[in-house]
Amino acid sequence: MKAFDVTITKRVRRRKLSTGHVAEQVRWFANFRDPDTGQRKLPSFETRRDAEAFRAELLDKVHAGTYIDPDKVPTVAEATRHFLDNRKAEVKPYTLMGYEVVAKTITGPLLEGTRQERADYAISGELPRKDARLLQMLGHVPLNELTTAQIRNWHRTVMEQVGRYTANRALSMLKAILALAEEDFRVRAPSMPTNVVRRRAKVKKDILTPGQVAQIIAHAKTDTHRGIYYAFPFLTGTRISEQLGLLWADVDFERNVIHICRMQERDGSLTEATKTEAGVREIPMGATLREMLLAWRLACPRQDGKLYRVFPGPGRLQPWPLPRKDGGGPLLYQNFRKRFWVPAFKALKLPYVTPHSARHSFISTLQAQGVEVGLVAKLAGHANANVTLGHYTQAVRGGEAAISGLEQAFGFGEAANG
Repeated sequence: MKAFDVTITKRVRRRKLSTGHVAEQVRWFANFRDPDTGQRKLPSFETRRDAEAFRAELLDKVHAGTYIDPDKVPTVAEATRHFLDNRKAEVKPYTLMGYEVVAKTITGPLLEGTRQERADYAISGELPRKDARLLQMLGHVPLNELTTAQIRNWHRTVMEQVGRYTANRALSMLKAILALAEEDFRVRAPSMPTNVVRRRAKVKKDILTPGQVAQIIAHAKTDTHRGIYYAFPFLTGTRISEQLGLLWADVDFERNVIHICRMQERDGSLTEATKTEAGVREIPMGATLREMLLAWRLACPRQDGKLYRVFPGPGRLQPWPLPRKDGGGPLLYQNFRKRFWVPAFKALKLPYVTPHSARHSFISTLQAQGVEVGLVAKLAGHANANVTLGHYTQAVRGGEAAISGLEQAFGFGEAANG
């Protein structure tokens, strides 16, 4: 293979003026063949020094393997689309939709106005008023011309127009976009600006004490048709989307485990995947949960006469002794919270906490019981389980003892076992 080289040539252009004088224009050219395409390139410069500086920089890039044809350098908008196309196979459609929204703040144009005006503009494509202004953002900038200062100014604009949270999300996404571009397009990304991601102090999430959780579960055991709905997340630590997506086929009474392998979307449809890969897991059933699930299986609304969802919509109540009608379908999150979660707290006069806080109670109680952190992560479906436990994707060693300790902490372990 012929060695790569760049030759510097001088060209003088002479032009006779109307006065009779001859003017000379000197240009210097860097003559080379593109290492990727073999196409002849001939960029020009005003001085020999500029041409030789270009030659030195070009040779360094070629020898380091970082050269890319300037005509092929993607813009930030093109790199963003490349990133989103790569993510399609890795995330759920709803998650990808969220990425698309954040991407618009990176590439632009961004309407200068209120949140509602931007939402209307995204749908209709029509400006809300004659004097409305579209901000260009970073989409048009070639990656090899993007600077740290531009990123800092862009981040400040997004923060002023949309808010700190979205600006920081967009900055994190831009970092991932540029990292992928470095791999696939061999374009060196600029350094991320410092001291721009200033986060507010995170408010500590309210969770119930073990004694209050014990009250919830004791009440649930007497609430035949609704109790299992609000007791379940305290006893398993599942995400609500995982709970609402649970099928009876996932409950193994012989092995005494619950297999978490899917989740319910906001529209009630089921996705055969969890939030993260680590979310696919088995959760051992404690004696209390097993007893409640066995009782619930007898009363659970059927779909077309068959058990399907563990936590379905209840359907319409009919005169006794007729069973509920049209039950067994999906239960949406807002209906779950309004019809099952909130009434339990009102009945017990307990301080209200969100459904997700039950997951926090589960995790913090296990940790307070001295359960090893890797095991807690595994039971909760977190991706940061330690290396040893990370090899076990189906079964969790020691899980039964951990759940038993959970029940002891809630004050009903001995009674349940007895």
